[in-house]
Order: sequence, then structure tokens, then C-alpha cells
Amino acid sequence: MIVRNLEEARKTDRLVTAENGNWDSTRLSLVDDGGACSFHITRIFEGTETHIHYKHHFEAVYCIEGEGEVETLADGKIWPIKPGDIYILDQHDEHLLRAHKTMHLACVFTPGLTGKEVHREDGSYAPVEA
Repeated sequence: MIVRNLEEARKTDRLVTAENGNWDSTRLSLVDDGGACSFHITRIFEGTETHIHYKHHFEAVYCIEGEGEVETLADGKIWPIKPGDIYILDQHDEHLLRAHKTMHLACVFTPGLTGKEVHREDGSYAPVEA
């Protein structure tokens, strides 16, 4: 069994911070923990907009706290996000994530992340190596 505490994990290298300062993410469960997915608590900071395009990962995102919106770039559709909402990137949707109030999000990635990924210029992570 693995038990981790969010605040304790934020004091370790499990806390990953965006170079542009838009977000941080605490990777509570990673692929090296033995699962097929990873679980993160991510904060998207108030007043920011982040371009994301997970071409190689399925992601489900549940809003715990804060307010914002997700805009899919293919069709320009905007979905408001508030506590209790989930959005699922089941089509590898290229999107913009905007925070009106700092958002606390629970995120599940499949395949799981290693914790060392870096967003590429197009907003994606590199494909998982076989």
C-alpha cells in the first residue's frame, strides 16, 4: 500500500511548476508506483491561460475549488468550470484552460506520467516509450 499526503508531497520533487508560472502540479501517483495511470492535484493560477494538447494521453480533470473555463480550439466552444465539474479529454482535445479564480484540480492521466515530462511548444507531452 502507498499512502501520501498532499502537503508533504509538495515539499518534494513530486511538485512540478510550469516555467511560465501558470500552474503547479503535485504528482501523488506516478507510473513507477506500478499503476497504469497517474493521479495529480494541479493548481491553475488566477488570471492565467494555458495551452494544452495531450496528443498521447487520455486525461480526466475534476474541479475541487476555483473557477475557470476550457475552450476547445477545434470549434471554439467554451465550457465554464466550477467545483463539482469534470471534463474529460477523450478526443485528445487541443484546448486553452483559463482560471478566473485559482483552480484546484484532480487529474488522472492514462498512460501514467513519470513526473519528468515537460510541455512541448504545442502544449503536449512526448509519447510514452514502449
